[in-house]
Amino acid sequence: MSYPRRNAATQRFTLGAPRTFVVSRDGQRILFCRSAAGDDPVNRLWVIELPESAPRLLVDPSELLDVENVELTAAEQARRERAREAGGGIVTYTTHSDHGIAVFALNGQLFRTDIETATTVEVPSAGSAFDPRISPDATRIAYHSDGELRLTGDDDGDRLIIADDDPAVTWGAAEFVAAEEMGRGRGFWWGPDSDQLLVARVDTSAVDQWYISEPVDASIAPRSLPYPAAGTTNANVQLFVVGLDGAQVAIDWQQGEFEYLARAQWTRRHGIWLTVQTRDQKTLAIVNVDAQTGAIEEIHRETDPGWVELVTGAPRRSDDHVITVSDDHDVDTRRLFVNGSAVSPAGLQIRSLVSVDKTHAIVSATSDATEIHVYRVALDGSGIDTIIDEPGIHRCVSAGGTQVITSTTMSNPQATCTIVAADLRVEIESFAEKPELDYNVNLQVVTNRALNSAVIAPANHDGGPLPVLLDPYGGPHALRVQKAQAAFSASQWFADQGFVVIVTDGAGTPARGPRFEQEVVANMADPVLDDQVAALHALAEQHGGLMDLSRVGIRGWSFGGYLAALAVLKRPDVFHAGVAGAPVTDWRLYDTHYTERYLGHPDTDPGAYERTDLTPLAADLERPLMLIHGLADDNVVSAHTFQLSRALLEAGRPHQVLPLSGVSHMTPQESVAENLLKLQVAFLKQALG
Repeated sequence: MSYPRRNAATQRFTLGAPRTFVVSRDGQRILFCRSAAGDDPVNRLWVIELPESAPRLLVDPSELLDVENVELTAAEQARRERAREAGGGIVTYTTHSDHGIAVFALNGQLFRTDIETATTVEVPSAGSAFDPRISPDATRIAYHSDGELRLTGDDDGDRLIIADDDPAVTWGAAEFVAAEEMGRGRGFWWGPDSDQLLVARVDTSAVDQWYISEPVDASIAPRSLPYPAAGTTNANVQLFVVGLDGAQVAIDWQQGEFEYLARAQWTRRHGIWLTVQTRDQKTLAIVNVDAQTGAIEEIHRETDPGWVELVTGAPRRSDDHVITVSDDHDVDTRRLFVNGSAVSPAGLQIRSLVSVDKTHAIVSATSDATEIHVYRVALDGSGIDTIIDEPGIHRCVSAGGTQVITSTTMSNPQATCTIVAADLRVEIESFAEKPELDYNVNLQVVTNRALNSAVIAPANHDGGPLPVLLDPYGGPHALRVQKAQAAFSASQWFADQGFVVIVTDGAGTPARGPRFEQEVVANMADPVLDDQVAALHALAEQHGGLMDLSRVGIRGWSFGGYLAALAVLKRPDVFHAGVAGAPVTDWRLYDTHYTERYLGHPDTDPGAYERTDLTPLAADLERPLMLIHGLADDNVVSAHTFQLSRALLEAGRPHQVLPLSGVSHMTPQESVAENLLKLQVAFLKQALG
């Protein structure tokens, strides 16, 4: 079977790998999802009870319903798109604090599993169930359904907690930008006494309505989507403490200043506390909330001239500590702070806050953007210990002194998952397939800006000149040059088709410090493109006659698609062909939270949008350009591609457009994922001769 087919059938070689780990508070029980084979998309729920190391199957979804014909609810489809989730079966679940119970939704139905006995029963629900959460006393399950917040599992059966007659109003679900950009995928939180919930009421009536159609079936009405494009009105998010009888206490968390609810927590020790942002994201605050009155007390505030980054897992509370991850511009480092004092060293860039106990925090961090390591940091600032620092990418889930570490390295195309607890070290078996490629990846640091790059040549290449293909993402929040073989599988396959492939992480990419990351403020075009060009020329000089600079192509998806189109439009002297997949072409059409973070508000910073808009460059197109877009994409909507295509047509510039009917931003369909690779290669070979 060819690489494109295997890559599609295995969902980029991720099926069959252990994932979605949850470790119990005492560290003795690990839950996770895993499908039965590398081409099986149906995830099952498993448990490991320490010190035993053999996984025990808890739930096989195929025994509960017909998984072959599951029809996802609209809310579940949206959640998976926001989380970039392509798997099937059990892909998310929640547990009780002692992990004696797990609950999950399948096909809009609710299920509850007793972990000790591996017994699963369906729980009464209204259908279209989404995001079920167990109460702290384990007697009830709250869940979202069709805009309503509902309760089930107690003696009263399934019942409504709160709802609204207005179809533009939902209770208990995250709004678009929270799920897509802030990492907040939920909209309700149980109180510690199980008799109240903190609930988000989201009103999208003032948000612009966009429409996504099914062009292959004219009988299907377009789907309406409230989409807050840059400079337009966001959803109105209100918070209420809601009793199980529907009684409400309103919380004025916005205080006339804040636009975004980034995080929410409700614990017995600290009560309700929220992380909130101003619309320009230059100010972040942590506030306490009185659950009885809704009164607000600010306990922490930070500002940044660029933006205050939302870091995964942060902030946290532990005893009297407020633990944050913030940029220290004096030493150009994203650091761990406790009550405003830095406790991690300068130069160590914190990527996420994994867990916190009374004395220590576990973080993922790096001093080299091509790697991620795991550390234990003393909250009193007395020191830092390394949990794992082998070259590679290591991610961690931790609780009760137990860590589950997922590692990818340059020596293995497959991720390994290891349980580390006391004197125990156990690897969890993966059923994922391997790409079966002969990797020829050379990692380098180039230019006076120390840009991390990778040069990927065909396996066993004789060193003769080849056309060059740049394969970047190149934008904020994402890194492509990683010491992980799996990161280069597609690039290696493209190289084996007869290219030298170059991947470079340039201006705006993370883990290099806030100064490097904020170089894209007010301009996400020129600094990004300049670094790609500089790296290409530096690498060509270092590698002698390997690269034929008269035949240079570039491909990318999402921000990478934007970069690919920008490259052929603005630098035809360097780039001779481009493939732009799901590209942003006009940042005024992308969402508020992401776009305004870097470019500001279009009413006050119009120049930033003019500098980054591709449509005015249409008349400059001299090189072959293929535009690819899923027509069901609700993240980068297809209007981006069609507006650029219209401008190109009006300027008399030939180009290709490949519309993908029924395809979202993730392109999860096997046939689509397979043939997209083949079509790109064919286009590039023809365009580059």
